[in-house]
Amino acid sequence: MKILDIITAVLIVVGGLNWGLWGAFQFDLVATIGGGNTGMLARLVYCLVGLSALYQALSIRGIQSRWHCAA
Repeated sequence: MKILDIITAVLIVVGGLNWGLWGAFQFDLVATIGGGNTGMLARLVYCLVGLSALYQALSIRGIQSRWHCAA
């Protein structure tokens, strides 16, 4: 499960950076790379980022125990 934790964490960072770029410069990097904000690749990335955030939010206690972190 640690690999899933890492993948979802990376996707959340991608999403956060994308939101930061949008807020600062109104530039959507995912849409630029993925063929517009309705492009198939961009929509896939948006969905994966959202699912990653949901996974991380719902499994924070399990992640902490797998990584031996304090609660």
